Amino acid sequence: MEIGEKVRVCRLRDRVPQEVVSKLGQTGVVCGYKVVDGKGLGRLVEFSDKFSTWFFEDELEPSA
Repeated sequence: MEIGEKVRVCRLRDRVPQEVVSKLGQTGVVCGYKVVDGKGLGRLVEFSDKFSTWFFEDELEPSA
């Protein structure tokens, strides 16, 4: 998944704040990357309400 690509939040791995849980099923745009656990890249996603947070790649799927 590249910067600028539209993605949908399809699952959440961990317990997260309600503000993030509310994004499950929503679509946003990848706007950056975050190094996670020293060997992977998380994706920073911005939503239409300007809220942004990062997700593991397997929590996202491409959106049409």
